[in-house]
Amino acid sequence: MLIETRGIVFRTVKYSESSLIVDIYTEAKGLQSYFVNGVRSQKSRQNASIFQVMTLVDLVAGVREDRGLNRIKEIKSAFVYRAIPFDVRKSAVGTFITEVARKTIREAEAHPALFAFLYNTFLFLDQTQYPVANAHLHFLVEMSGFLGFMPGGDLSADTPVFDLQEGVFADTLPSAGYCLDFELSKAFYALLQTNYADCHNLRLANGQRRQLLNKLLDYYRLHLEHLPEIHSHQILQEVLG
Repeated sequence: MLIETRGIVFRTVKYSESSLIVDIYTEAKGLQSYFVNGVRSQKSRQNASIFQVMTLVDLVAGVREDRGLNRIKEIKSAFVYRAIPFDVRKSAVGTFITEVARKTIREAEAHPALFAFLYNTFLFLDQTQYPVANAHLHFLVEMSGFLGFMPGGDLSADTPVFDLQEGVFADTLPSAGYCLDFELSKAFYALLQTNYADCHNLRLANGQRRQLLNKLLDYYRLHLEHLPEIHSHQILQEVLG
């Protein structure tokens, strides 16, 4: 059976001298792996650059449930990035978003709302004229909602700290230490009240931004079993810092 769908390239692995194995998050079938034969050879009609991580594509591909790897019949770029490849900050944010998505999405089934969120996130990242220093933080918050552990509750005098383990604002610091302190909880709550297009307006010191990122990654580890280590945040922090 053939499907026609939009997709986002999550990962590309070289296979043999001229082929690739490509993980693409598709709108129609969720996360899929494809074997692309001979694309790295000089005689190939297909440009291998289309399989670069983050690329937004339109594709026609085979689907067989008894195969771990399917094949792509046709593929073309759905949108050509104008800023991400040339802006080191946008590139770092995009790389981080891709890694988080790849390591948290495991289902080979359609999730239209999640696909639309990711697709539009990359479009916005490429097209926005505003600073993107907070974009990765807002992404982690929004992504947590799709994964089932969106932060809850409200910051108040009675609930002044965010409990990472329970996922809500609480009245006291948890004994295990999985929480944001008073000042960081205020910054986090301000982030929760901000939409993606306006998150550049949130004023955070570099130290706060770094702490929030590390704490949000802790939050993911607490709520997702067997989450692989996230590596690109270290480069991201250096670039944004």
